[in-house]
Amino acid sequence: MSQEQSNKIWIAMPAFNEEASLRTVLRDIEKEGFCKIIVVDDGSTDKTYAIAKEMGCVALKHTLNRGKGAATQTGLDAAKLLKAKIVVTMDADGQHVAKDIKSLVKPIQEKKCDVTLGSRLLSKKGMPLTRKIINLIGNIITYLFYGIYVTDSQSGFRAYSAKANALIDTTWDRYEFESEILQQIKNANLKYIEVPIKTMYTEHSKSKYNNVTIPNFEAQRLTTGFKMVFRMIIRSILS
Repeated sequence: MSQEQSNKIWIAMPAFNEEASLRTVLRDIEKEGFCKIIVVDDGSTDKTYAIAKEMGCVALKHTLNRGKGAATQTGLDAAKLLKAKIVVTMDADGQHVAKDIKSLVKPIQEKKCDVTLGSRLLSKKGMPLTRKIINLIGNIITYLFYGIYVTDSQSGFRAYSAKANALIDTTWDRYEFESEILQQIKNANLKYIEVPIKTMYTEHSKSKYNNVTIPNFEAQRLTTGFKMVFRMIIRSILS
């Protein structure tokens, strides 16, 4: 990929209390040739915002913690203002592998689709059972209410063309916004492709959630997943 091509690609990254991983994640992205990065600090109480500025990112900050969905939408909105040709959303905790960015943007560059969806379920190696259960339930609910079926409806590692980003405007602040985006992709008749991605389940990505201990992490995530699905069902019924 040429420097000219990479200069048109922005990475939008929601971040909440990620000072332990953020520098490493940003360096890994830059090693892959992507230097235009937006970090949205979602009300962190640590040095996340300061590190993002120190590393030369476009650093934005929510005064209060609003949720991953709200932070991601802020990043997408910023990418629109910066006239990104392609915007990639990814997590700041080290779960996503920077080398996969090129796989996500390539189909869009080749005009094969408007959106690429990273899928952990196309390569399940290392994925805990609870994650598989949460994703399967999320996939089914997304299909039942929105009429679109993908293998990993809750993945946050995605790439959007400028056309797609102009049409996406989420209102759900928390994790269920991933399914809301799929609904908007379907309603706008955007063409999408799923791309297999790797996922790294690091000690940091486990321990940062709700201060739970590592042995209790997957149980906590399963509970969080069911709460997310419940909110999706209630909101879909009321809408």
